Amino acid sequence: MDYCKAEKIFLRNTQYDEKWLQDRIEEDPTILGLGDLNIIQRERKQSSGGRIDFLFHDPENAIMYETEIMLGSTDESHIIRTIEYWDIERRRFPSKDHKAVIIAEDITSRFFNVISLMNRAIPIIAIQLNALKVSNNIVLNFTKVLDLYEPPEDEEDLGAETFDRSYWEHRSSKKSMTMMDEIIKLISEKYPNPKITYNKHHIAIGTQRQNFLWGHPRKTEGYCHLNIRTGSENADKAKALFDNIQISFNQRREDVFAFPIYMKEFSDNKDKISELLFLSIERFS
Repeated sequence: MDYCKAEKIFLRNTQYDEKWLQDRIEEDPTILGLGDLNIIQRERKQSSGGRIDFLFHDPENAIMYETEIMLGSTDESHIIRTIEYWDIERRRFPSKDHKAVIIAEDITSRFFNVISLMNRAIPIIAIQLNALKVSNNIVLNFTKVLDLYEPPEDEEDLGAETFDRSYWEHRSSKKSMTMMDEIIKLISEKYPNPKITYNKHHIAIGTQRQNFLWGHPRKTEGYCHLNIRTGSENADKAKALFDNIQISFNQRREDVFAFPIYMKEFSDNKDKISELLFLSIERFS
């Protein structure tokens, strides 16, 4: 294959209108990346007076997708219409699972944040359309930028089926397990003989009283994902340490932080990582 440079274009600025785009989707709904869907109806009339661009059905999973398309940037009316049509159709077919789908050429950061917040209460999928000009052809690429919200699982509630170290050595990489060993070594400097449990979904580490660290060594060499409980009184200190290390984190609860870490980050910031671990040890020992 020969390399060919692509040029991003916006359909709203060309002769290709929304009807043309709907025709392409109707020809092959799989281009949306939502699976092999059946089209229930295109331009389906709603009781509110509007028309939904597409009502799709996934017969295998009994899911209906209320789909709205917009050329250019999404806006308030686009979001409101999509949610309104989703609500109407889910009341029409209460036995089905329903998902609202927003498709636009540009989903701005402002509206992405709004949709993300709504996504926790309403099942919304956001798809960005990228139209590319390749030589004398147009390529349509649909990218899912927001999927259905899944609430974070509590590590303590995951299956407690225990395994041995060899299970994790097979499941992850050697360097990732080495980093977990180094983390455990740091913990041992403050709390000798920590409790280590090799579970199916994580490696749990803690004192004899309570676990405070859950590790997920990955297949990627020298990469782990960690969840740490610091205690609510230490949450601000933990945030300050994350900022100093310059590692992104997700605050799952008031006192539980999830973060990824690579071997280089760990080696370069071992003192700060130790401080973070010591917050938990002091709280739960």
